[in-house]
Amino acid sequence: MPVDAPLYPVNLLLRGRRCLVVGGGSVAVQKIEGLLDAEATVHVIAPRFDPRLEAAIAAPAPGRVVTGDRRPYRAGDLQGFQLVITATDDPAVNHAVYVEGEASGVWVNSADDPANCAFILPARIRQGPLLVTFATGGASPAIATWLRRRFTEEFGPEYVTLIEMVSAERARIQGEGRSTEGLDWQQALDSGMLDLIREGNLAEAKERLQACLSSSSD
Repeated sequence: MPVDAPLYPVNLLLRGRRCLVVGGGSVAVQKIEGLLDAEATVHVIAPRFDPRLEAAIAAPAPGRVVTGDRRPYRAGDLQGFQLVITATDDPAVNHAVYVEGEASGVWVNSADDPANCAFILPARIRQGPLLVTFATGGASPAIATWLRRRFTEEFGPEYVTLIEMVSAERARIQGEGRSTEGLDWQQALDSGMLDLIREGNLAEAKERLQACLSSSSD
């Protein structure tokens, strides 16, 4: 069932924030990975844990903190958390978590259950600081995933280099006391810089960036 309201896109800063996942199966593992990628601190509540989850709890990787309680969800479990994801196959549990979240002001997402969601999760491509998302408002998660697969190869590591180069140039200009407003960044990005980076011609890409910005400031 799709979401029947317009969505407001937002990127949350979860580093160090405590997030709860209710459920311990393969879907929960996927949700946990996404939270850990955002450097959240994750706690899991579920009667059973996927072996991958057990391994992550027993020997967490550096900077990827996961703890767990092997038991069913109980009312009051959302206390102390700002964001919760349910990944169970029990609609009653999903609904109970959602109701508690609404009552306590905690944002809840229920995997593949839009009726019990305060927010939904888009399919995403992460490449360094670049985050590209695809969403259909819950109408077709399969299409969102298909779009992610279709464009994953397009957004390769060269985009990280591009971002770093443009960001450094912006900082350099600001460091000289000049405004970056009014400069034609789009002309620079359309100038073939990305192709030059893909070919390994970083110096030429930087020269082209600076030339485009210089001409737009004249």
